[in-house]
Amino acid sequence: MPNDQVVVITGASRGMGAAAATWLAGVGVKVALLARSEHALTQLTASIEAAGGAALPLVVDVADGSACLEAAAKVRHHFNRIDALINNAGVLEPLAPVSAVDTGAWRRNIEVNLIGPVAMTRAVLPDLKKQQGRVINVSSGAAVRPIKAWSAYCAAKAALNHFTRVLAAEEPRVTAVAVRPGVVDTQMQAVIRRQGPGMMAADMVAYFTQLKADDKLIPAHLPARSLAWLALHAPAALSGEFVEHTDPQIFQPALDYFGDNFKPLLSTDF
Repeated sequence: MPNDQVVVITGASRGMGAAAATWLAGVGVKVALLARSEHALTQLTASIEAAGGAALPLVVDVADGSACLEAAAKVRHHFNRIDALINNAGVLEPLAPVSAVDTGAWRRNIEVNLIGPVAMTRAVLPDLKKQQGRVINVSSGAAVRPIKAWSAYCAAKAALNHFTRVLAAEEPRVTAVAVRPGVVDTQMQAVIRRQGPGMMAADMVAYFTQLKADDKLIPAHLPARSLAWLALHAPAALSGEFVEHTDPQIFQPALDYFGDNFKPLLSTDF
């Protein structure tokens, strides 16, 4: 299925980023894969190309603004266009109450979860304006719900939602949407189970741990399908909105477009 569009994905080496890349490559979309893990990016790129797709792997720390600009230039040079950006890279740590949190770790969280999306958006914005493209920001329920020991993550995601609104107001030619993916079975959940005891409220740790034990965490490929569809088809009417990945105006069209047969290209969802 030929498709001329080019989508840039951060945090593309695992979880929802890798799954979104897999959905997109499966319908012929060219993908630029950005992450810090060179080995995983190389594996994913090889798998996409073996299946007949086109991918460009770029080792990038999104917290580095100059690296974002350099990455955008490489994508532009390689594919000649950029139609959409999925800001998926994120970290949960530090897990600690405000009274005990390391401010350096707090700052790093903000740099990855907030400054990274801002820097990457700014780097590709000229292309998106030209193509009337889309910015899809992976947010969280933590943006609107305070969770003890998650102060940096909560603050960063709340700010990311409002950044999405401001971007939508400033750039009418670009559709910007923030997405709540739900409680997804990714590395962040592993961090909660490993570091949460003694730091988070016991009932919250038990809640997340039980979801894993009961196999009730959301598989990463389901919200990733919604992210992928939004990257291609997000309606302008949604610009500035914070939406659930299960919203019927997203979930059903994504299912219709991509189908329900996900074939993971990496050996692990993490």
